Formats: sequence, C-alpha cells, structure tokens
Amino acid sequence: MTEAAYASPVPPGTGWPDDPAASDTPVAQRAADVVRLARSATDLHELTARQSVCRACPRLVEWREQVARERRRAYADEPYWGRPVPGWGDDAPRILIVGLAPAAHGGNRTGRIFTGDRSGDWLFASLHRVGLAASPTSTSAGDDQRLLGVRVVAAVRCAPPANKPLPVERDACFPWLAREVELGAPTVSAVVALGSYAWDSALRAHAAVGYVVPRPKPKFGHGAEVELPRGAEGERLREAGTVLLIGSYHPSQQNTFTGKLTETMLDGVFTRAKTYAGL
Repeated sequence: MTEAAYASPVPPGTGWPDDPAASDTPVAQRAADVVRLARSATDLHELTARQSVCRACPRLVEWREQVARERRRAYADEPYWGRPVPGWGDDAPRILIVGLAPAAHGGNRTGRIFTGDRSGDWLFASLHRVGLAASPTSTSAGDDQRLLGVRVVAAVRCAPPANKPLPVERDACFPWLAREVELGAPTVSAVVALGSYAWDSALRAHAAVGYVVPRPKPKFGHGAEVELPRGAEGERLREAGTVLLIGSYHPSQQNTFTGKLTETMLDGVFTRAKTYAGL
C-alpha cells in the first residue's frame, strides 16, 4: 500500500508498517475498559495492539485526529498515524525508557514513539553512540532502526494539546504503562525516566505492580538514581530483581538548545543504564 492510500487517522490492520493492531483488536472506549484490557493482555504484542486503538480520552482523541487531518505544512503530503503511540523496541528489554507523551507531528505522525521529531533525533543518536540502537536516526515506522535490549514507552500514549495531558487523562492511560512495566519485569534491570513527569509516572507504575518505592518519594534530577527492589507480591515479579531508576532531563528543544542537556550528559545516563543492565 502506498503512503497516499492511507487514511488519517490510520485504520488498524490496513498495512501501516509495524502496526500491532488488527481490525478486530478490542478498543477501550472509557477508563474502565483500559483497566480491563490492560490487565487481560497476556504479552507485549497483545498489549501494544490494544494501546494503539484506545479511545478512552475524548479530548485526546479529538486533538490527535484533528492534527492528523489538518497536518503541518512540512508534512502536508504525508499520511498521519493519528492514533495512540504504543510502546516499541525489544520484546525482552533490559532497559526501559519512559517519556511523557508523543509529539503531535512526531509520534502522532509516524506511529512510533520519539520518531520524526527533534527530541527523538537526540534520543536515538545517543542510544546509537552508546551501542543501544542499530541506527543514529529514527524517521518512520518500518525503517531500519532497531533497539538493542531497550524498549521505549510514554506515560501518556496520545499526543496532548500543548504537550500537557490533564490529570484525568494521565490516570486513564496509567494501566497501559503499569501493565507494560509488569510484562517487562522478568528482564528489565534499568529504567531511564526522561523528565520529571516520566520520573513520577515510572515510580507510580513500579509501585502499582509490586516494586518497593522509598518514602518520601525520591526527587527527580538529572542523574538521580533510586533502586526499586521487588516486593513480596506480584506474579510477574517472581522472576524480577531490583530495578535501578535513573533520571535524565528530557531531550526537548528547550533543554538541548539552552545547553541544559548536552550529548555528554545524555550519553552518560544511557551508559550508566547499560552497565547496570549488563549489556
């Protein structure tokens, strides 16, 4: 199928590269559905398929689809994904990277998290430099990019207006993140949180599936670290060990243009995660 043949938003099962969903993938229409469908997903492929068709947050659905129809002038001739952007990467990851949400003209356009925007350019270049990605760039779903022992997810799976999800939207989306953390628990050793929003979401998700989070809540900072041991409960955690959560400033244009985040700083965080994870 040619690019011109795709509708925006892209209907599931119509051939978009790496689309995890099919026409019969169950769709969450409200927050209670997210809880049920996330909990019953038996593996990452089933979970990401369900994430990618979620319609539980009306404001986010309206916004992501409006952006996909109206498009930015630079991408006027390209189809937009216009759906939730699911987790992506290694199916048995040693490192989990958590971001905030897809960019309106990045992941919401390409269908892959951190792909097609400036933040992603920084992220994938850094991962490649430290040996965690096959290519220094990620331009579109179905390109030659592969993550090596790494999986990337977002706390909120839909592009939000002004890049600011509402608390009710964060909470509705949370079961997708918690279940992805739980399914990855047998192999994940290190988690990198890109920004304070991702840091808080990662702590909350790990606590929800049975990891022990210190009190008071650990503070975010670039290079901040906290070890999260597994608790006594949690079926998936029987195979899991302690996870190291590492904070990093988000590779946003605001942070990279001002020098708040440098290539050396970002590489240092991923090198630390790689070493801890034994990659």
